[in-house]
Amino acid sequence: MRARTLMWILWPAFMAAAAGSALVFALVDPLDVAVLGRAVTGRMGFYSVFFLVSWAITTGACALTAWLLPAREPDEEYED
Repeated sequence: MRARTLMWILWPAFMAAAAGSALVFALVDPLDVAVLGRAVTGRMGFYSVFFLVSWAITTGACALTAWLLPAREPDEEYED
């Protein structure tokens, strides 16, 4: 996989995860959240795990979008 294609997948996913994390940071107190019946141990861990999980989910969505794009013709390829 080319580095440019990987950047097209990871960068928008990172930005979406950052926006989602900012929203969760503003609206949710991690100490009030219980996961599988247990209280979360700390705020920083909750926000870190949420960011990484949301980045993974949005990376999957961006990768699926890139996979569904039609293939470009050889003369339309960018020169690296």
